[in-house]
Amino acid sequence: MADDEGEQAVRAAIEGELRLLDPEVRASPHLVTQLLDPEFAEIGASGRRWDAASVLAVTGDGSVNSRHPVDVSAMTGAVLAPGVVHLTYRTDHDGRRAWRSSLWRRAETGWRMYFHQGTPAS
Repeated sequence: MADDEGEQAVRAAIEGELRLLDPEVRASPHLVTQLLDPEFAEIGASGRRWDAASVLAVTGDGSVNSRHPVDVSAMTGAVLAPGVVHLTYRTDHDGRRAWRSSLWRRAETGWRMYFHQGTPAS
């Protein structure tokens, strides 16, 4: 993969990740569905396992705290294979800090998050 293609892939994954962290996007099941792969799975910082349906149930019901934005730092990305990007970063949301890791894969409809894991951090 050419460097420019790799950089574009990483940028697309970062853009998608940041959109998923946007409270307005999270409040819209339609927008979240556009960003999650149909086979999406997550192991949250709480230790809970999530799939696309369980994420949509929580984000779409208004229970996600939208008053406080998520502070994101140290985000980096790497192309693992053509059409697959791995992101890592740190979040701080209402005093809860976590290291996060996401796998994004390219689909016919664009880049979608395939897997996400959050690990509590001090």
